[in-house]
Amino acid sequence: MSPFTGSATRTARWEHLRVDLADGVATVTLARPDKLNALTFGAYADLRDLLAELSRERAVRALVLAGEGRGFCSGGDVDEIIGATLSMDTAQLLDFNRMTGQVVRAVRECPFPVIAAVHGVAAGAGAVLALAADFRVADPSARFAFLFTRVGLSGGDMGAAYLLPRVVGLGHATRLLMLGDPVRAPEAERIGLISELTDEGHADEAARALARRLADGPALAHAQTKALLTSELDMPLAAAVELDASTQALLMNGEDYAEFHAAFTEKRAPKWRGR
Repeated sequence: MSPFTGSATRTARWEHLRVDLADGVATVTLARPDKLNALTFGAYADLRDLLAELSRERAVRALVLAGEGRGFCSGGDVDEIIGATLSMDTAQLLDFNRMTGQVVRAVRECPFPVIAAVHGVAAGAGAVLALAADFRVADPSARFAFLFTRVGLSGGDMGAAYLLPRVVGLGHATRLLMLGDPVRAPEAERIGLISELTDEGHADEAARALARRLADGPALAHAQTKALLTSELDMPLAAAVELDASTQALLMNGEDYAEFHAAFTEKRAPKWRGR
């Protein structure tokens, strides 16, 4: 995402999210605990716009996405979204579904790693938000459920049919998206849906520790690695290795590459600058 901005100022307050930024780590908390952090139209739009703002500012080097209360996110609010969509025409429905996809694209395309800290339920859109993250850190209470067919819709919602087979394989993805059965933490770890399984109640803490480790590292190298992982999913090998070569040539001209050599020579830790 481009760092160049227009005349609009930074958003001072987000109505549907709690946002904290400290020393390069952003923590974005879904904060409707009484509704298991069910998403509304406004929450989707805030996530889309927040990720765009943070991407442009270049002040964030890692982001933790968490949920307040008993669970991570129960998906779209039954009354405020599902009920409301029943009275929408096709153009309005297309606008809404495109917006939810824009949120997933923003998670995948932002130039910093995103860590989903999952406890309790991650269902429907909540499961896809976690899936779109670069890392999923979860405790034993976590359970993922891609519920779209359970409400009479396609399991391929918000990019789930694109992302999930690439994370867990086509066989597991078919089962999860077709049947909508919940996947508890032990199985989620076994099939690769969870990056790290923590002790009970420690997902947020472990996610913050991982974010700190990433934020203290070479930010430009992380950003380019994330970009290549996303871009090369659909590339033939020849195009992928050419893109790798171009990226490495650019980074070899960067300050962090020279800093590593200087630190190695001087037997000290590198001082990464993200340049």
